[in-house]
Amino acid sequence: MDLPDVGAWFERRTLGAGSPDPAALAAAKAGRRVSVVLPARDEAATVGTIVSAVRSGLVDQHGLVDEVIVVDSRSTDDTARVARAAGARVVPSADVVPGLDGGKGAALRTGIEEMDGDLGVFLDADVREFGVAFVLGLLAPLLTDPDLVLVKGFYDRPWDVPGDEARSRPAGGGRVTELVARPLIARHAPELAGFVQPLAGEVAFVRAAVLDLPVVSGYGVDIAMLLQTARRHGLDALAQADLGRRLHHHQDLDALGRMALQVRAAFELVAPDGPDVVVDERTRTGRGADGQVVLETESVTTRLLPPPGR
Repeated sequence: MDLPDVGAWFERRTLGAGSPDPAALAAAKAGRRVSVVLPARDEAATVGTIVSAVRSGLVDQHGLVDEVIVVDSRSTDDTARVARAAGARVVPSADVVPGLDGGKGAALRTGIEEMDGDLGVFLDADVREFGVAFVLGLLAPLLTDPDLVLVKGFYDRPWDVPGDEARSRPAGGGRVTELVARPLIARHAPELAGFVQPLAGEVAFVRAAVLDLPVVSGYGVDIAMLLQTARRHGLDALAQADLGRRLHHHQDLDALGRMALQVRAAFELVAPDGPDVVVDERTRTGRGADGQVVLETESVTTRLLPPPGR
């Protein structure tokens, strides 16, 4: 696909920030059920507020959302208790491969398996100052356009800067997006070049469209879902919605290094005749207790998990 096609898609399928009417969207469900799913690991500080907002504003008040599921991914804090108290159905992330912590990918796979809805909305559980506009912005195009099977969110991402709380970045990806995902998209999937934030965790989808797609473990799950859905259903079945502004904690560079390897591995894993597993030996330097520089090696495994429907 050439760039003019991407430009035409961008103009047609990039949806501006708006204020959809939840009552009107509930009427547009036409008998369909909607599930909101949050993968969470050690997010007790924020998950309860998000669940409460969705429950009170979209389940109880408008009937737009039918269930809220929190997939607890081996939390060591009170994530499960807080989420349950706020009204979520809490399920543990399933171990698909013995001995492998499948991370976010396994949690999303569990969510797809467990949800009762025809339509799903994935939300990250670390968002501060959460508003239900995230859910409305993602669901509105999916409920009103039968040609769509997936809607990806994008947003501005303010940084926590001491003395400059208003500082914000323009709409665009994070560090792993710009330095890893976007170059890989340019080489291997240029049809996806119009996505503002291809790694965003906020996405709405038709469950039947993703149920038989393999899932990539760890942080490769988001780009893998986008790649496979575009190949299966065509670019015009995908859209992106402006969700305004997102406040969350930013990962440190060590965590971003692992994330970058998992994102890169996802392109290999979902390629035709790709491998089932990619193991990267990651080296990093630091200072030991004696102040001397040391070299450390870490193995990062990214695996193709079976489709949720199997």
